[in-house]
Amino acid sequence: MTKPPILPESLRYLVVEGIPGVGKSELAERLARRLGMQLLLENFEENPYLERFYFNPVRWAFQTQLAYLASRYRQLSKLHNLDLFHTAVVADYSLDKDRIFAQLYLQGDDLRLFETLFLQMARYIPKPNLVLYLQSTVENSIENIRIRGRTYESGINSMQLARLRHAYTEYFIRYTKSPVLIVSAEELNSENQEAHMDELIRQIAKDSHHGVTYFKSGRSRTDPDLYSHQTSGTDD
Repeated sequence: MTKPPILPESLRYLVVEGIPGVGKSELAERLARRLGMQLLLENFEENPYLERFYFNPVRWAFQTQLAYLASRYRQLSKLHNLDLFHTAVVADYSLDKDRIFAQLYLQGDDLRLFETLFLQMARYIPKPNLVLYLQSTVENSIENIRIRGRTYESGINSMQLARLRHAYTEYFIRYTKSPVLIVSAEELNSENQEAHMDELIRQIAKDSHHGVTYFKSGRSRTDPDLYSHQTSGTDD
């Protein structure tokens, strides 16, 4: 493991995103340790509707998303009390994940009300300087969920995760609020994980990031396949 580079002043707020079981918290924790950043983890267990949602998404999606939106807004709004010019923060979630779930599970008046609340709250949340979208196969995510053994996640199935993975990918390849770096979770957990982590950190610590970039060990590039799917942004 080599000595990590110093983050430039333009990178004070990083976000790690991805579907359940992909390893967001682990990567955020590793980045916080290696880069001396403050770690911000979501309070997912305080949502009283979560277990019911995973067993019956149609019935409980609206209540679950409103509870999450309020909780995440309350947590993320505290970032304004930090001096982000001197305190670097890495979080294992973004407010945008609520929008992804909402667009997948809500419709009609419920979705319109959620969008109104989301857009109002998003105005008061700092935008990440960089989003790391962590990708994994559905099979690996299901296995990770099984290993960690959270009771409320026992209702998650591979079909739900596959739909969610597609929704996440479609959202972040069109994301315009912040630059996005797409990272393979399998690479970071391979035999050469420390070398890959060193390389990822060097890529993160670049002076500037633009658009959507795909990180691959040995090369980081703009992925033409991603850009071929881009249309107008989904962010208001």
